[in-house]
Amino acid sequence: MSTTYSELRAQLASLTTEAFRPELAEIDRLSTLEIARTMNGEDRSVPAAVARRLPEIAAAIDATAERMARGGRLIYLGAGTAGRLGVLDASECPPTFNTDPSQVVGLIAGGPSAMVQAVEGAEDSKELAAADLDALGVGPDDTVVGISASGRTPYAIGAVEHARAAGALTIGLSCNEDSALAAAAEHGIEVVAGPELLTGSTRLKAGTAQKLVLNMISTITMIRLGKTYGNLMVDVRASNEKLRARSRRIVALATGAPDEQIEAALTAAGGEVKNAILIILADVDGPTAAQRLKDSRGHLRAALHPTP
Repeated sequence: MSTTYSELRAQLASLTTEAFRPELAEIDRLSTLEIARTMNGEDRSVPAAVARRLPEIAAAIDATAERMARGGRLIYLGAGTAGRLGVLDASECPPTFNTDPSQVVGLIAGGPSAMVQAVEGAEDSKELAAADLDALGVGPDDTVVGISASGRTPYAIGAVEHARAAGALTIGLSCNEDSALAAAAEHGIEVVAGPELLTGSTRLKAGTAQKLVLNMISTITMIRLGKTYGNLMVDVRASNEKLRARSRRIVALATGAPDEQIEAALTAAGGEVKNAILIILADVDGPTAAQRLKDSRGHLRAALHPTP
């Protein structure tokens, strides 16, 4: 057995996410319902673990929104489950908030094929993370989020180190205390939900915790950037029938206007929900609505009440 393997084994043994739970050693002898109840009980600890890190999460979001308001990007990097969760969160931003696909980016160690099939060894390379970021031309206006349940994944740590050297804002999201990833980032977020039901299976509670935090980072950042009006997704991209119906419902909820007025406003706005709402509420035409939103940097509330 190599020294490297021995050291890695010792590292894993020290991590909360890898801890063995003797009380669950015979879980396979329980009924399916009993196992389901046990899992459900375990999952209840995750929101509480996230709640303990809300101040750190909020500070990271404020810093992210500030950079994105200057034209920067939000870039997630991780390996395995962590990387897949980052790609998932990034891929949902264009239809939800009408962002350009290049504005929120998810990178997974090993490339797109690693989304569906493990790429062995990719997570062990800091150099691979640096090359992935260099391909994007990461810079001072960008935010880079390294994601790793263990907090020791070289790909995630390498991403944060390389991005920080390039002047980017860095966030390290892990599920163990005193992690190397959090230490390497400007904003370390350590959500410790405890040992997993299956020893070391960090797609469970750790994965749920990571998804909750990533949801917060992207959603609240977009709220800060004016991508919503109240709790309405006024920048939604109507790319299919369901979303076209949702667009009309959003305009109706925001304005209380009848269907005929909503259809006329959406036509005048070229299908843009935010513009259509402004046309109705401010009683302006399409070009005026577009100019007001441009002047307010896309914030509908500000466009409704422009300052002289």
